Amino acid sequence: MWHDIFIRLQQNKLRTALTGLSVSVGIFLLIVLLGAGNGLIHAFNHNNQMFSTDAISIYPGYTSKPFKGWKEDRNIKFDNIDVDNTAIVAKSKVKSTAGKLTSSEKTASAHQHYFKTTLYGQSPEAYNIERLSLAKGRYINELDLKEQRKVVVIPDYSAEETFGSIEAAIGDYLNVDSVSYQVVGVLESNGNKGQSRCHIPFTTYRTIFHSGFDVPEIVVQTYKPEEDESFEVLRAAWCKSLGARHDFAEDDESAVWISSVAQGAKEQNLALTMLERALWVVGLLTLMSGVVSISNIMLITVKERTKEFGIRKALGARPWAILRGVLAESVIITLFFGYIGLVAGIAATEWMNVVSGQQVTEFLNFRFYTFLDPTINMSVAFSALLTLIIAGLLAGFFPARRAVKIKPITALNAK
Repeated sequence: MWHDIFIRLQQNKLRTALTGLSVSVGIFLLIVLLGAGNGLIHAFNHNNQMFSTDAISIYPGYTSKPFKGWKEDRNIKFDNIDVDNTAIVAKSKVKSTAGKLTSSEKTASAHQHYFKTTLYGQSPEAYNIERLSLAKGRYINELDLKEQRKVVVIPDYSAEETFGSIEAAIGDYLNVDSVSYQVVGVLESNGNKGQSRCHIPFTTYRTIFHSGFDVPEIVVQTYKPEEDESFEVLRAAWCKSLGARHDFAEDDESAVWISSVAQGAKEQNLALTMLERALWVVGLLTLMSGVVSISNIMLITVKERTKEFGIRKALGARPWAILRGVLAESVIITLFFGYIGLVAGIAATEWMNVVSGQQVTEFLNFRFYTFLDPTINMSVAFSALLTLIIAGLLAGFFPARRAVKIKPITALNAK
């Protein structure tokens, strides 16, 4: 049987080569397309890890309409009571809240090294809300707030450039605008080098900069941020509570700004899902070209060999003996050329990974990956190859089964 199969393949070299080419190209393009799509998806998922998707920021704004005798264009100012009320009005949906203070650009120095920095007045809750991570030391704690300690947490690259190493920074002192702070912690920057952002206790910031009781930003950590209805319920509750306390209409959108990272992330996830589905559709249609090719070649092969089948049956050959030869020929063509396309596709994705697998774009002091690890799971690649083999079997089975059922005399007279 194997001898006959290889003889027939050698006698129809061009037809076999063209069929095999379509099979190889089909699986090759599927793997390359899925690999490229994964490169975009992996980059997006990596970038998302830098942001807390369960965090919401609330900013005061300016009123855009008169309310209860107040004129429009009135500046709204938040305070500590608003921070507490933000959690109270939505207990079941809010994990924690914290006020956040932000300075203008400052000059920091230590050991004759200088750098520009922005100081953030933070509470301990900010560590989880903003999804921060420590490389060394600790973050701001409640005792720091209570005693208004002059301590600071700095990014890792500032520690290395100023103190020589992360370890050396802990316990040393950093001067910011003639005020000395002891370094108690170093934050991981994950390669996002930009303007330094240093964190000091919320109460210390207020005392040093005489900022009063104003809170320019409230950060909130929520439950189930992926639910649109949950976010809208929170927005409405906060606008109503803040509006009642500061005398502005709860539907005045410019009086308070509420920003959710989760909302933008969800829209981007939807776009990526659509992209992934589109790549699968294009890839599967390309793979179908290989299926169509193998189907056509088996139809032609069976039709050409109808007389041969009749002679074999007349000589006593069983239908299964004839059928298995046709199926084996289909499997050989599909498996051999499909494997070539599989190897070529994997090699192409690995080449993409080496050449452009870690493309980075810098934007607003952050480093974002635009393309990362454009490879696919091997199970997907072998599943595509298995699909082609099954399609080849089915393509050869039905016409061959019909041919072997024909009576020998009818088969011999076939044209």
